[in-house]
Amino acid sequence: MTSSISYAVDSDGIATLTIDQPGKSMNVVGPEFVAGLEAAIERAVGDVSVKGIILTSGKSSFVAGADLIGMESMIAAAKTAPAAEALKAVLHFTQVLRRLETCGKPAACAINGTALGGGFEIALACHYRVAADSESIKIGQPEVQVGLCPGAGGTQRIPRLIGIMPALPLLLEGKNLTPEKAKAAGLIHEIVPAADLLAAAKKWLTSPAAKAIQPWDEKSFKVPGGAGGMNPNAVQTFIAGNAMLRDKTQGNYPAAQAIMSCVYEGTSVPIDLGLKIEAKYFLSLLRGDVAPNMIRTLFVNKGRADKLARRPAAVPKAQFKKIGMLGAGMMGAAIAYVAASNGIEVVLVDRDMEAAERGKGYARKLVEGAVSKRRMTQDKGEALLARIHPAVDFAALADVDYIIEAVFEDKDIKADVTKRVEAVIRPGVVFGSNTSTMPITGLAEASVRPANFIGIHFFSPVDKMPLVEIIRGKETGDEALAVTLDLAQAIKKTPIVVNDGRGFFTSRFCGCYIAEGEIMLTEGIPAAMIENAGKLAGMPVGPLSLADEVAIDLGWKIHKATAAALGDAYKPNAAVPVMETMYVNNGRAGRKNGKGFYDYPEQGQKSLWPGLADLYPPKEESLWPSIEELKKRLLYAQALDAVRCMQEGVLTAPEDGDVGGIMGLGFAPYTGGPISLVDTVGIPKFIEECEALAAKYGERFAPPQLLRDMAAKGETFYPASKAAA
Repeated sequence: MTSSISYAVDSDGIATLTIDQPGKSMNVVGPEFVAGLEAAIERAVGDVSVKGIILTSGKSSFVAGADLIGMESMIAAAKTAPAAEALKAVLHFTQVLRRLETCGKPAACAINGTALGGGFEIALACHYRVAADSESIKIGQPEVQVGLCPGAGGTQRIPRLIGIMPALPLLLEGKNLTPEKAKAAGLIHEIVPAADLLAAAKKWLTSPAAKAIQPWDEKSFKVPGGAGGMNPNAVQTFIAGNAMLRDKTQGNYPAAQAIMSCVYEGTSVPIDLGLKIEAKYFLSLLRGDVAPNMIRTLFVNKGRADKLARRPAAVPKAQFKKIGMLGAGMMGAAIAYVAASNGIEVVLVDRDMEAAERGKGYARKLVEGAVSKRRMTQDKGEALLARIHPAVDFAALADVDYIIEAVFEDKDIKADVTKRVEAVIRPGVVFGSNTSTMPITGLAEASVRPANFIGIHFFSPVDKMPLVEIIRGKETGDEALAVTLDLAQAIKKTPIVVNDGRGFFTSRFCGCYIAEGEIMLTEGIPAAMIENAGKLAGMPVGPLSLADEVAIDLGWKIHKATAAALGDAYKPNAAVPVMETMYVNNGRAGRKNGKGFYDYPEQGQKSLWPGLADLYPPKEESLWPSIEELKKRLLYAQALDAVRCMQEGVLTAPEDGDVGGIMGLGFAPYTGGPISLVDTVGIPKFIEECEALAAKYGERFAPPQLLRDMAAKGETFYPASKAAA
């Protein structure tokens, strides 16, 4: 018997199959697990003393889904093996679960913890599902979030249980449900206290209600609410669903379309054929580019970042009881809230007590909102606020374990604060500057301990954005890096590590997207077309909208500061005159003052400023470039800058560029990130396309030498053998 599934039969003939994979914190589905599950099921089926089967877990979770970290071999096989052989491999898990539900013995699933993806598909193949009463348990099919569709029956059993209309949002959005919500949706039968879980499963198995047949195997079965191309309810659902799907995905996410097709086609035929249809779509996604890229970046590499893959190993783990937060503006106040929400005391310092208290007030509003929405209890909210201590006197920082500075973006102001703080803090305390563009090496000149000085760049809104960009200055030591990574983990942020440079990685990367959109305006391309091109390319908002959110005046100030710092070496791009026209000449700073590329009325939705058409008259429609070319320009402008960051040593690993690009700035997630995009296109082809863009639009599209060198050697950023992991 496999060591990952224990087998025990009690005196009443109930076989309990307990899943507990050795050496893993959670049970996950992989080839060895499937083989073990198959063997355990066959043993129970062949054991004449067994009257019923319980599947449960020996870990705190049930089964967390597919082993995405170990999925590399499956993806490689899917891409290289003959189609029939690859489909056979994909169908194996499906057939094991089908055997479970048709074996003639009733099976109950005791869901003691999280059951996601393949884990929930195991539960769905059981005839009865009982879950422990805990809001921490997550139940659902999240495959779409990594570019896949369910592959072991999720798209077939869920619609057959609850109907097509309620099933589609669960499958297409990949949302996790609590046991209570899963029961309300009709996905599980019973919720009991955790201590009673196995007893409840056994009670059903030994009751007259126990049946060893699923609803969809009954002769009289019909999909709830109807199915098939001739059913008016189903047809209306798919007509509306396809339109909404296109609006949300812009056609960039094949998994979503595959799910729609699986449900539409699969519910029109018997379940065995439906399961084969699902397997074919699952295989097509494995053989594509989107799923492998998304799995690598959004799961594997993000997971490595969360586990602090860049952390110097020799430095002892740091603990944080109290930190100092310099600056109680929106950014500083939000950082204080996040730290306090993770159990850390925060001394929130500003120029006067009124400003410091106002910063705490920001946290109070967030707490009140969370309490009103029942996401936080009143007691926990009050305890969180009690951990934030407004202050004016820097002496209050004497016993803090870390300093975060988020004062005004002015080198002299930051230098003054640095000196005053270092005069009172303990010698070993790390000083982290939250700046979006100013070089850390230059800011560290004000420090008497530059080895302890580092950049820690948060993203707004801090309470929602998961990324933090950690920047090493020339003199930043390993200890400062390790401690800062420990802090990122303590406040549940995903860190990337970059080297110093003006704008680091994320700010300059973001600037390239905005600048390309602004340059398009000067070419006579309509603003609406520019914005739509950005969204069609997979960006969360258009470049002009993002310029407003970041603030046009900030872009102008960064330009002025860069020009002053670099002198004759500075080469402003064609977007600078647009910022000057908008901000300097017309006072349009962006959303912050209610007018930018968009107008922001107090009542109603934002809309593009009509005056743009006067400043930048659109050329004739016949002269407009194709939408595909605009999309390519917007994505390639960013990807090229990510490559330049690799060439310049700002980025030291492609995964930091991909994780940072997506999680910090929303770079088209379906690509896997800007570096993955280059690999997917293929470096030789990418060079060729960039050369064509450079000839047409300027040197900013010229391929960096790094790409030419890699093409000459036949190299890629990610080794081909590691395309998925």
